[in-house]
Amino acid sequence: MATTDRQAATLALAHALSAAERGLAVIPLSRTKLPALRSPHRDDPEPSSPPCRGECGRFGHGVHDASTDPARIRALFAAAPRATGYGIACGLPPHHLIGVDLDTKTGTDSFAALRELARRHLFTIPATVIVLTPSGGRHLWLSGPPDVVVPNSAGRLAPGIDIRGAGGYLVGPGSHTDHGPYTTAPGTARLPPAPCPPALLRLLLPPPRTRHPTPPSADGHGQGLVQFVLAAHEGQRNTRLFWAACRAYEDGIGPALVDPLVDAALGTGLSEREARATIASAARMTGHRP
Repeated sequence: MATTDRQAATLALAHALSAAERGLAVIPLSRTKLPALRSPHRDDPEPSSPPCRGECGRFGHGVHDASTDPARIRALFAAAPRATGYGIACGLPPHHLIGVDLDTKTGTDSFAALRELARRHLFTIPATVIVLTPSGGRHLWLSGPPDVVVPNSAGRLAPGIDIRGAGGYLVGPGSHTDHGPYTTAPGTARLPPAPCPPALLRLLLPPPRTRHPTPPSADGHGQGLVQFVLAAHEGQRNTRLFWAACRAYEDGIGPALVDPLVDAALGTGLSEREARATIASAARMTGHRP
């Protein structure tokens, strides 16, 4: 017998609470896999700049509503009684989840494509949580480093391989959608998200720009990167700092810009320890010594 919306909603909340116990932040989803709560700003005469990501205190900000707090999760689902699934936010502590979405809609064997990437780049696909999708695809859960921001991408690694990173979400197992239920592959439900292999992590990050030798005195460019960091608001401070530091190292002005970038990060609310760790990570990622 088909699962009713009421049954699906009850199951979704139960699975969402269970996921939260494992440190995974969740939001309610509709049968279409979209966030179940509409934006409270949909009728605003003019969109705010920068856009509200929940600072207003109301529900309806998509993945920015995600929480591990049981009381908040119950409140989210109470506000979305038609929710039949839940989404798991990627990129958040403690797991810094990265989702490798192996799709079947392209007509290609995306899992074979991932195995070929592993062979060519010398990494092993680790044992981890695998979620089976209604269309026959698979979601692999991996854990990323806390100081590296993995962006979302679609088909960049290979056809049929999408990546869910910071700002994205995965449909959680136990969710019911228009196309059917999401389930955990046998034997993987209680596994922790495995650490992302370093060689795969490098593939998930944006490709470095072509290097052009830049004199250390390129004050205009360096100041532009500093201003880019200073313009960050909560939720994007580490992302902007990491990006700016990568550009600085790629352009040959990384060492000279460390202290100005740290000062800019302090101005946005990051601690010096966080800022220097993020810049050091950018240095390593671009092939430089911190």
